[in-house]
Amino acid sequence: MRKFKNTLLLASFGFAALAATPLSATVTLTSDPGQPTYAGPPPTFDFETPTPEYTGGAVRNTSPSGLSAQPFGSTGNYATSGPSDGTGILSLAAFGDIDWISFIWGSIDAFNTLDVLDADGNAFASFSGSTVIAAANGNQSDPATNRLVKLTFTGLDRSKVASLRFRSTSNAFEFDNVAVSAVPEPGTWLLMIMGMAAVGFTMRRQKKQTLRVSFA
Repeated sequence: MRKFKNTLLLASFGFAALAATPLSATVTLTSDPGQPTYAGPPPTFDFETPTPEYTGGAVRNTSPSGLSAQPFGSTGNYATSGPSDGTGILSLAAFGDIDWISFIWGSIDAFNTLDVLDADGNAFASFSGSTVIAAANGNQSDPATNRLVKLTFTGLDRSKVASLRFRSTSNAFEFDNVAVSAVPEPGTWLLMIMGMAAVGFTMRRQKKQTLRVSFA
């Protein structure tokens, strides 16, 4: 009985924690130096197949001189945005609430800007290249200026994220291997809680077998 109660208590605590998520919102950006072989989370978008979610910019698999350069650690196709390619927008509307997003930001320059947009296309967070690394001056072969960046969302901002906008006033904003972590839907939490309760109920019903010895 105690095990069953403990399971229900854990389930109730999980649900209460979800309900108690703070309403205050913050968007933070952190980054680590790039790696010669990509070592980040499994990509949601690697641009190796058609990506209708990315519009306005371009997808390349070469590094045209004066236009763009493949990010350090990227292989195959990568996305670009800038005067020659247009301003790129990656739609994230299909994911619902979002916990975090990571991607390779290649050849980080001060003139690169990342905007987080809501459903109306308004930017509620923006990060320039110099936000990621001071005095950014991109070099496609330098791990320090080709970084694995991570955007983390809290509070109500998790439900506001609709798309990312990649801007550059000079060529170019290059990126690849975008990974998206969505927050579980309330229905998913309910199924998890019900599953935990079912496990507790099963454990309660299990009876210990007692060895009976009889004497003639």
